[in-house]
Amino acid sequence: MRRLTLALSGLIGAMGVAAAAGASHGDSRNLGAIAAIGLAHGPALLALGLAGRGRLPAIAATLLAMGTIIFAGDLGMREWLGHSLFPGAAPLGGLGMIGGWLAIVLVGLAWNGPDRN
Repeated sequence: MRRLTLALSGLIGAMGVAAAAGASHGDSRNLGAIAAIGLAHGPALLALGLAGRGRLPAIAATLLAMGTIIFAGDLGMREWLGHSLFPGAAPLGGLGMIGGWLAIVLVGLAWNGPDRN
């Protein structure tokens, strides 16, 4: 799971940079949103992949990655094909991302590492 999380962090970060480049050449809300989402969630996944071990970090990474892919995929479909990925894709992806961040809260509260005070 750790290797997959790291690979997805790179893919999502690259997607964010590519979308930012595309958005800089035109006036696209969708590409701007994809860039922001990719550049925010790619590094979060990188941190989870590097530091997170155990079931809860894996759940957080899965929710973040899947939510980001579904949300950005839906915006990309709307941008280039004029229709959604599937009905309710953007809200489902958003819910996944929110769930991932809330799982990170739980990871932090449950942390029992060597630097805990």
